[in-house]
Amino acid sequence: MTRRAAAPLILLLLTGSAWVAPPAVAAHGGTLPLGPAGLEETRTTRTVQPGVTLTRIVRGHTDPRAVWTVEVAIPHGPGSPDPDAPPAAISDEAGARATADRLRSAGLDPRVEKVTTPTLADLSGDLGWRVRVGGTATKAEADVIRQQVIAAGLGGATVYTGWDGEPDDVAGSTGPWHVDVLTVDPRVFTGRFAATYGPDLEQRETTSRLAALSGADAAVNAGFFVLDPAAGAPGDPAGVAAYDGRLVSEPVAGRPALVLRDDARRTSVVRLRWHGRVAGLPLDGLNRVPGLIRNCGGTGDTPTDLPLHDFTCTDPDELVAFDAAYGPRTPSGPGVEVALDRGGRVAEIRTARGGTIPAGGRTVQATGSTAAALLATVHAGRRLPVRTWLTDDRGRPVPTPPHTSIVNGGPELVRDGRLHATPAADGMVRPGDPGFAYGWVHKRNPRTFAGVDAAGRTVLVTADGRSTASMGLGIAETAAVAKALGLRDALNLDGGGSTTMVVAGTVIGTPSDAAGERPVGDALVLSRP
Repeated sequence: MTRRAAAPLILLLLTGSAWVAPPAVAAHGGTLPLGPAGLEETRTTRTVQPGVTLTRIVRGHTDPRAVWTVEVAIPHGPGSPDPDAPPAAISDEAGARATADRLRSAGLDPRVEKVTTPTLADLSGDLGWRVRVGGTATKAEADVIRQQVIAAGLGGATVYTGWDGEPDDVAGSTGPWHVDVLTVDPRVFTGRFAATYGPDLEQRETTSRLAALSGADAAVNAGFFVLDPAAGAPGDPAGVAAYDGRLVSEPVAGRPALVLRDDARRTSVVRLRWHGRVAGLPLDGLNRVPGLIRNCGGTGDTPTDLPLHDFTCTDPDELVAFDAAYGPRTPSGPGVEVALDRGGRVAEIRTARGGTIPAGGRTVQATGSTAAALLATVHAGRRLPVRTWLTDDRGRPVPTPPHTSIVNGGPELVRDGRLHATPAADGMVRPGDPGFAYGWVHKRNPRTFAGVDAAGRTVLVTADGRSTASMGLGIAETAAVAKALGLRDALNLDGGGSTTMVVAGTVIGTPSDAAGERPVGDALVLSRP
């Protein structure tokens, strides 16, 4: 089925018991709120399996105003709080103009531009100032200008202005955009909807590989995960994760998560916190390298206990529990480790961290001052129960019975049918570093997001980006698209090079990494009965 936005026709999908409108017809005449209202848009919908439809949306065309340019890295001057900080794409006006003067003295013609971000639930206004040079039809031409910028003693990146996300550009850009939407109707769906991490948490697999391992008809990448070994174990969820009712990774304090069931009923977006204890001592984490807290949001960590996205907080004194989900061996290093058999009794006390996990059992690692505290409470044969549980942001228990999955995400996008994008609360706005929010929140990137509509259908969405064929979405645009698709509650999932949708064994979008499809931490999969 194909629908063009110019026609006043709304196609309906047969669900088996009643005719219902597809989720993406609620706003803007049924079109996406991207670019001018009259921009061309086509939608093609097909059935993937009973109760699951795929809708491909193509909106807009190449913007004749978009060009390639060089975005200059602005050095921090002596007036900066940290003059030794690395150059940034965003600075204060004085720093931007000083950088422009340097470029002019080298014979270049820079422009200084104020960057104003669209209004979000907890972020709005001016982010700062940027400096750009040139405006060419091709990247190769802009790369030549970049070399001139480097010769002037500065750095920079070649970027496409179609990837900007300023408020005036949001309304005026013509795209194009490619958006793919999987809709799961629990009234018809008879398959299995779940999250999977593959053989173990410590390794990464592509979304297509995770789909194949699950025998899934469709899949999308899911939560944030550790990528750099210096930040922990690659593949480890960087936030909450539960699979088939088993909690294997703790939340980033209060950040949103997608909670789902195998039957695709009662999918929800919930802000989660967690609690864990062993031997009367508080646990710091689950299935991660002690001392390294990716995305922060723990307890007693440096530099903050608040969420701080794509940042690794540290804590020398931690207690972390492991089970077989982690991998064949626990991380090695100084500290102690207690191995528990399947009955929860102490089978071994190790004077250094690292070793195998007993079959059906688990281990507990302790570092720093917690090592002595743990050793003081254990002895061979003692039963040592490990208790963990989740609560929502009001302190109410969030159970994880069998057939339940949870994947981490952020920021929140839509709450109770209203726009509610919260990048500051969820750690995507760094104090003193406007450049991070500029690149992560403000600018257009590939995005994956998910939510539930008023009819109880789960909706999984990917938007290609970082190419001239598809612009991607800023966070403000992502929230607006989620609302236009009829979502009552929605959150952003891992995006960028991770954004991938797989249908019938084929990657249907265009992953943005130069190497192609990125191995990820986990995926949401839709399998047949």
